[in-house]
Order: sequence, then structure tokens, then C-alpha cells
Amino acid sequence: MSDSTNTQHQFAQGGKTVYGASVGILMLDTVFPRIPGDFGNAATWSFPVMYRVVRGASPHRVVRERADGLLDAFIESGKQLVADGADGLTTTCGFLSLFQDELAQAVDVPVAASSLMQVPTVQKLLPSDKRVGVMTVSRENLTPDHLAAAGVPLDTPIAGTETGREFFHFIMENRPRMDVSACRLDLLESGRQLISDHPDLGAIVLECTNMGPYASELRRELGIPIFSGISFINWFQSGLLPPCLLYTSPSPRDGLLARMPSSA
Repeated sequence: MSDSTNTQHQFAQGGKTVYGASVGILMLDTVFPRIPGDFGNAATWSFPVMYRVVRGASPHRVVRERADGLLDAFIESGKQLVADGADGLTTTCGFLSLFQDELAQAVDVPVAASSLMQVPTVQKLLPSDKRVGVMTVSRENLTPDHLAAAGVPLDTPIAGTETGREFFHFIMENRPRMDVSACRLDLLESGRQLISDHPDLGAIVLECTNMGPYASELRRELGIPIFSGISFINWFQSGLLPPCLLYTSPSPRDGLLARMPSSA
């Protein structure tokens, strides 16, 4: 009997251009540096991602002008990422919570528009006498509308970086050069002030996707959990493309059964 009669056929399904890069990232139109830990630095991620820049979406326009007039551009760029192969979309600015519902309706994949969407979940993790705080690039411009769009309670303690020496300015002025050490100090000072003003905080969510490089030091300095956009999208991606924990033994004596690896 021919061995071909026992062959088990395996088929692959097509329908898109790019495979294995499940997260599509909608980028603001910027020239400022994006160091590892920033959403816009591909080395940040332990998995492949796809990027698309939304032209005209400057930090000033998105943060200070509520991304007015940019919804169609974000939707079109999102659709292009999905057509190329993205299984889910995110953005590089937490202020785009304002577009969460519209983006989710317009594309046929899950959308995680803003790191702020973590706040309700993180609150559930904490004791009843603890609250979640938020650190943002601009407290002045983070309105109740932004919070409500992400499901964030309106009385959430929030700290900005407007009074700092570097972080706010290099982003909002879209500077091509940044002082990393000064940014670090700005965020540590903002975090300390938030804790001092609200000693009942049990965790902090970082709104700004440029704050990721400093999350580890904030955790050490402030002594409470820090949830960044990186933690959010790592979780998001794990649902879009779950890791395969099953394996098939290479030994023909074990047959073709897939089984969980033994911990022994």
C-alpha cells in the first residue's frame, strides 16, 4: 500500500498580504525621537507589528484640538492596515479614546485606541479602599469626554507633565531632539506629586504611549503597579495571536497526538 494513502493533508488559508504581524499601529505624524519602550519604536515589541502614519495628525492637533477633522483619516488608515493583514488596531496617543467607538465600528477587527481603557480593569484588581491614578502628557487637555470614552471615572486622580522641563515640550512642540534624562525626572516628579496628593492610589495607568520607557523606574520609585500602553498592547496581542502551548512529539512512536508539555 502506498504511503500516500496515510498522508494527512494540511491547508493554509490566505486572504491578506502580511501574516504574523497581528497588531496594526496608527501613528501620529511626528519627528520627535522614539526610544525603545515607545510605541513608535519597533524594538519595543516582542512580536512583529505594522505601522501606518496618519498624515496631519500632529501632537498639537490631536491633544490640544481633540483631533478635530482627523477621524476619516484614522479610519482610512485603519482600513488599510486591516487590508494588509492586521488583526487588531491601536494608536500612539491615549487622547484618541475619542475615536474608539467610531474606529471599532468602521473596521472589522478589535480596536484598542487608548491606554486609558485599562483603568476600569485595573480598578477591579485593587482593594476597595484603593484607586487608580492616571499620568498624562497634558492634564489640561484631558477632558471628561476623553475619560468617558475610555470608561474612566470622572473623579480619577490625574497628573500631567506641563510644568516639567522637557517631556511635555519635546512632544507637543514635536522637537527632533530630546533630553532623555530630563524626561525621566519630569515623570518621576509627576508621579511623586500624584502619590503625595492622593495617598489612596493603588496603581497608575500611563495615558501617553511615550511614557513606556520610564514605566519600570516609576514602579521602583513609587512602589505601586504601573500599567502602560505596552502592558495593554501585550495583553491585546496575546488574544489576537495566542501562543501555541501544545506540541507534537517528533518521535513516531508517540503517534500524532498533541499534548501539553510535562512540568516534571
